Amino acid sequence: VQLQASGGGLVQPGGSLRLSCAASRFILDYYAIGWFRQAPGKEREWVSCISSDDDSTDYVDSVKGRFTISRDNAKNTVYLQMSSLKPEDTAVYYCAAEGSGKCFRQYDMDYWGQGTQVTVSS
Repeated sequence: VQLQASGGGLVQPGGSLRLSCAASRFILDYYAIGWFRQAPGKEREWVSCISSDDDSTDYVDSVKGRFTISRDNAKNTVYLQMSSLKPEDTAVYYCAAEGSGKCFRQYDMDYWGQGTQVTVSS
């Protein structure tokens, strides 16, 4: 099982980035997808998730109203659209898949992708 995260980069405060998590069709049909981030010297933080069945979503409070998670089944991809970025959003972002298919604020994921670096700085 492969999850491929991409789309990170350097952006100024207030800017936007869209992260992509490419996965197999099987994963997207049956697994919930979560996004996590880890800043230097800090523990990994749950950011958002989307369910496989009804596309229900959830977000950590610090990104609500700024980040949007979505899926494009035709492209086998889950996106994390990030807007109004702040320096405190700087981190390595990971996507992961969980087999219940339900969106929960949890870290016990079944599969992890590699990270993509997001740096918010002027």
